[in-house]
Amino acid sequence: MPVITLPDGSQRRFERPVSVLEVAADIGPGLAKAALAGKIDGVLVDASHLIEQDAQLAIVTGKDAEALELIRHDAAHVMAQAVQELYPGTQVTIGPAVDDGFYYDFSREERFGPDDLQKIEQRMAEIVGRDLPIQREVLGRDQAKKVFADLGEHYKLEIIDAIPEGEAISIYRQGDWFDVCRGPHLPSTGKLPKAFKLMKLAGAYWRGDSKNEMLQRIYGTAWADKKDLKAYLHRLEEAEKRDHRKIARAQGLFHTQEEAPGMVFWHDRGWQIYLTVQNYIRDKLRDHGYQEVHTPQVIDRSLWEKSGHWDKFGDMIFTTHSENRDYAIKPMNCPAHIQIYNQGIKSYRDLPLRLAEFGSCHRNEPSGTLHGLMRVRNFVQDDAHIFCTEGQILAEVSDFTDLLFEVYKDFGFTEVLIKLSTRPEQRVGSDETWDKAEKALEDALNSKGLAFELQPGEGAFYGPKIEFSLKDCLERVWQLGTIQLDFSMPERLGAHYIAEDNSKQTPVMLHRAILGSLERFIGILIEHYAGALPAWLAPIQAVVMNITDHQAEYAQQLVKRLSRQGVRVEIDLRNEKIGYKIRAHTLAKVPYLLVVGDREMEQGLVAVRSRDGKDLGSMTPESFIEDLNRTLTARAG
Repeated sequence: MPVITLPDGSQRRFERPVSVLEVAADIGPGLAKAALAGKIDGVLVDASHLIEQDAQLAIVTGKDAEALELIRHDAAHVMAQAVQELYPGTQVTIGPAVDDGFYYDFSREERFGPDDLQKIEQRMAEIVGRDLPIQREVLGRDQAKKVFADLGEHYKLEIIDAIPEGEAISIYRQGDWFDVCRGPHLPSTGKLPKAFKLMKLAGAYWRGDSKNEMLQRIYGTAWADKKDLKAYLHRLEEAEKRDHRKIARAQGLFHTQEEAPGMVFWHDRGWQIYLTVQNYIRDKLRDHGYQEVHTPQVIDRSLWEKSGHWDKFGDMIFTTHSENRDYAIKPMNCPAHIQIYNQGIKSYRDLPLRLAEFGSCHRNEPSGTLHGLMRVRNFVQDDAHIFCTEGQILAEVSDFTDLLFEVYKDFGFTEVLIKLSTRPEQRVGSDETWDKAEKALEDALNSKGLAFELQPGEGAFYGPKIEFSLKDCLERVWQLGTIQLDFSMPERLGAHYIAEDNSKQTPVMLHRAILGSLERFIGILIEHYAGALPAWLAPIQAVVMNITDHQAEYAQQLVKRLSRQGVRVEIDLRNEKIGYKIRAHTLAKVPYLLVVGDREMEQGLVAVRSRDGKDLGSMTPESFIEDLNRTLTARAG
C-alpha cells in the first residue's frame, strides 16, 4: 500500500503498486495526458515506472526543466533509429543528451554528407508521427550479448561488458528498434516535439581514444517547441557574427598560428585591451589588500610531486630537462606562492596574507580542443592565494564575493550563477577535513544570502570550491570565478604559522580567481559586445578625421592634446571622403569619431559622433575630454 506524497504536500494511498502514469491519471485526465516522466525522491524515472513503496513524487510535464533532457535523449534514439532504417548495416554506439542538444556516434563505411542529414531529419519526423510506444526491458547479461551479437553490433557488446556485474542491463524499445540504455525516456515517440534539427557532422574516436576507430558523429538540437528552436538557431547566428576570432581579424587584435598552437600573438590593439583589463584588476586587488608577486616559469618536478599536481595533471604538464633534473613549465601558481609564504616565520598577526600574481601558465591541452582565446595552452590568470586562519575563512570568502560582483558589474555582467562543488572520488585529505571545508564554504554563501546549486563530486582534488558563472547577452553561461578552500596543500608543502598560544599551526589556503584566464575573459568580452567594447575598454577610444588637407595640421595638434590627457586616440588623414572615413571607423567599433573641418578649425572645436550614429554636436576638446572621463568613470559605453 504505497503512500505517494506530492509536491504540494498532499498524499494519495493505493492498495497496490502503481506506475507514475497511474498516479497522474488518479489526479486528473489532463495531467495523465501531459505526463512525460516522474521524479521519485528526486530521481527521474519513466512514466511507466512502478512505485512499490512510500515515496515523494513529482509528475514531469513539458513545462518542467527536466523534460528537456528527456526530449533530447529521445531525439538521439529517434535519430539512431532513422539512421539504421535508412542505412542498414550502420552500427550505433553511444548517443547522449548534451547541453542544447544531442549526438550519436555511428560506425559506417560510407561517409555521411549534408544531404544525408536532411534525409535523416525527415525520417525522424516520420518516426515521431508513428507514435511508437517506448518500453523498457531488462535482459540478462548473456541474453543481452547474444541479442546484439546476432545483430553484428560489436560496439554494444563492449558497452555491455563495461556494465558492472549485478547492475541491470536495460534496453529501450520503440517499434522494432531498440538500444542499450539506462533511460529514462518519454512514453512514446509521439511525445517528442517536432522541434529538432540536425546541425553538423564530426569525427570522434570510439571511447575517445585515438588508437580506436574513427566514428561519425551527428549532432542535433532539440527543444520543447518550435519557438524555442527558432530562438536557439537565432542565437547561433548571432554567436557566429560575434565570433571573437572574426572580430579579432577585422580589428587587428590578435592571431594564432600553427607554429605555436594554443598560444596568442597579441597585436597592439589587442594588447591594449589586455593591459586595460589587467591594470583594472591590479588596482582592485591593491584596494583589497593583496600583495602582487611574480614566480618562476620553470620549477623542479619534485615540487609538483609534493603538491600532488604531478599525479593528478601529469599528462597536462609541459616538461623540460637540464643537468639531470626534470622541470615542469608552470601549469598553475599555487605551489610557488607557498614558497613565498614559507620565507620567514609567520605569526597569526601576519594573517590573512593575500598573494596575487598574473601568472603565465602552460597546460598541454589536446589540439582538437583549442579554440581562439577560449581554449589555449598558454594563459594568464588573475590568480591569488589567501593564507588565513580557520576563523578568518568567512570574512575572506565574503570579501572576495563582494569584490567579484563589483568586478563583473563594471564589465557589464549582472546575472551571476553560483555552484558549490564538493569532494570528488579522487582527493587528498581526510573526510573530517573535507567535512569542515565544505561546511565553511556553505556557511559563507548562506551568510551572504546567496542562492547556489550543489555540485556533488565536482570539487578540486585538494578541496571544495565555489564556482561563479555569468550569462552573456546571448544567454550563454561562462564559468569564470572560483574560490577553493584547501586544508591540504599548505601542510604538504610545509606552510605554518605561530598561533596566539605559541603552537605551530597550518594555515588555510584559499585559491581564488575572478576572471580566470584573462585570454578567455577577453574572448568573452569581445563576443558579448560584438567587438563594440565600452569606451574604457576600447583599444582606440577616439579617431580624429579631417575633411580636407587644409585641416591636417589642426587635426594633428588635436591628437596630441587628447593623447596628453590620456585618451587613446588615432588620426585618419587619408585622402578619402569624410563619409567613407566615418563608415570605416564605425565598422571598426571606435566609440567616438571626431571630425574637423574649416569651421571647427577656426573656432577651436571638434564635431563629435558616436559609433552608433548619434551626432553629439560640436564642442571644445576640453569638453569632450570631460564628457569622456565621466563615461570612463561610470564604466559605461
